[in-house]
Amino acid sequence: MRGSRTTEKTAVVLLAAMDHTGTVLAQRQIADKSNEIPAFATLLDAIENLDGVVITADALHTQHAHGAHLRSRGAHYLAIVKKNHAKLHDQVRHLPWRDMPLEHYDRTRAHHRIEIRRLKAAAFDHLDYPDAKQALQITRWRLDRATGELTIERIYLITSLAPGTATAPNSLPGSEATGASRTICTTSATGPSARTTPRSAPVICPAPWPPCATSPSGFIARTVPPTWPRPFDAPPATTAAP
Repeated sequence: MRGSRTTEKTAVVLLAAMDHTGTVLAQRQIADKSNEIPAFATLLDAIENLDGVVITADALHTQHAHGAHLRSRGAHYLAIVKKNHAKLHDQVRHLPWRDMPLEHYDRTRAHHRIEIRRLKAAAFDHLDYPDAKQALQITRWRLDRATGELTIERIYLITSLAPGTATAPNSLPGSEATGASRTICTTSATGPSARTTPRSAPVICPAPWPPCATSPSGFIARTVPPTWPRPFDAPPATTAAP
C-alpha cells in the first residue's frame, strides 16, 4: 500500500477479493515475513456463498490446495500456469496446440499499437490439478506502430469450468461478463490479476497426450524484427467453430 512504509516498518500489503465492477468483497492484510498464499483460503472464506463463482488470481495462487479449497466451496477457478509450477506447466504446454482450431480472434488498436489475441482451448481429464477440465492457450501479438517492434506472448491457463460454460466474446481480459457465472478475482495491492474465461465447445483431447516436439514454448515474450510476417492486415484463415 502506497505511503505505508516508514523508516521502522515495511509497507503494508493487502490481499483483496473483488468482482469485475471493482467492488471489494473481502480484504486481508498480509502478515509480516509472509506472503499471499496462506491468506488465500482465509480471504475467500469471508465470502459466504461461492457456489458457481469463477475465481481468478495471479499465478502465485495456482496451488493444488487452493484449487481443492475452491472446489470444496462449490466455486470454479481459472488459473494461470507458469514455469514456477514446472511439472504442471510442462504438461499444459506440450498439448498439441498447433493442431487445435482457433476458438476466438480479437484485434484492437490503442496507444499507438495494434494488438491481436488468439484463443485456443482443449478439454481433458488427465491433468494433475484438482478437478481440472480444460486448458487454454492465449497468444498475444503486439505491434508498436511507431517503432515497428513486434512482441509475441503466450500464456497458458487451466480451469475447472466444463466445456460450454462460457463463450469466446467474454473470454479475453477486460470483458465485463463471463457467461452465466459470477466472477471474483483476488489481487494484491501491488499487482493485477488475469481475467479470462474459456470458449464453448473446445477440442476434446485424448489422454494421455504424447510430448509434442512442435508445440509452442510456455509463457514467453520475445521481440521479433520488423521483417517478421505481420498478421495485422487481415484475420487468420481459420475461424472459430460455431
